[in-house]
Amino acid sequence: MPGIDECLLEVMRLPGARGASVVDWTSGLALGTVGDSPNGDHEATAAEAAELARLAAEHRAFSPADGSDWTEGTSDKAPPVEDVMVTNRDGYHLLRFVRTSFDSSVFLHLWLDRDEGNLAFARLRLADIADRLVLG
Repeated sequence: MPGIDECLLEVMRLPGARGASVVDWTSGLALGTVGDSPNGDHEATAAEAAELARLAAEHRAFSPADGSDWTEGTSDKAPPVEDVMVTNRDGYHLLRFVRTSFDSSVFLHLWLDRDEGNLAFARLRLADIADRLVLG
């Protein structure tokens, strides 16, 4: 099972990938980065993406219809949100939450070129990569 660096390199092989990172959304720290950053600063991008991830993961408006949240159910705690997509004129940002055996406070952030990338394909591949990511 691949670690952070291997997963990020695999993410960068996606068509149109411009940059990627693994981020802890509770602290806003980048645990690993590769490629470019939209604002030229991977740490600032990680902190800004973490704010968005926290908003999506912590508010009931985005929870499953059954009302369950990430503290209920199995020992594998996972946020109620699987991923967050933001689109702009020239690109896509895809945040994919990573399920872990501890607090699941990590996500993969992919910055994808709009002309060269395929958002649907990238979402499916990112889900697969996140499922295989080993932290620790």
